[in-house]
Amino acid sequence: MDRDEAMQFLAVNHAGVLSTSRADGKPQLSPVTPGVDADGRVVISTRETAMKVRNLRRDPFASLCVFTDAFYGAWLQAEGTVQIIELPAAMEILVDLYRQVRGEHPDWDQFRQAMVDQRRVALRFAVDRIGPTVSG
Repeated sequence: MDRDEAMQFLAVNHAGVLSTSRADGKPQLSPVTPGVDADGRVVISTRETAMKVRNLRRDPFASLCVFTDAFYGAWLQAEGTVQIIELPAAMEILVDLYRQVRGEHPDWDQFRQAMVDQRRVALRFAVDRIGPTVSG
């Protein structure tokens, strides 16, 4: 899978598992709903208090496995160094991600307030490595 194919796959498949590193170096896995921003970076919404955020503050590297809703079939792994974007800077990123994954929200004011109430942050990273590049 080349980079263009990977970015197309990421733009339409939103089921994933994010791997970050715990303090002891062992993996911590989290189910996530990733999207892709206009600059081709992976974007994920999460709570500021989540373990993945704590892990990423200590070690910003992450691996993301994304697959189709059918689970079996096509999938990819994307890796990169994650930037944590807090509110208020994260708000429009979170709005764009919601639109990409779910479409239009019935009440954007309510959505924005929920992001504040839930202490949401955006995780964003440029993809440094993609796989698999061959099937086995």
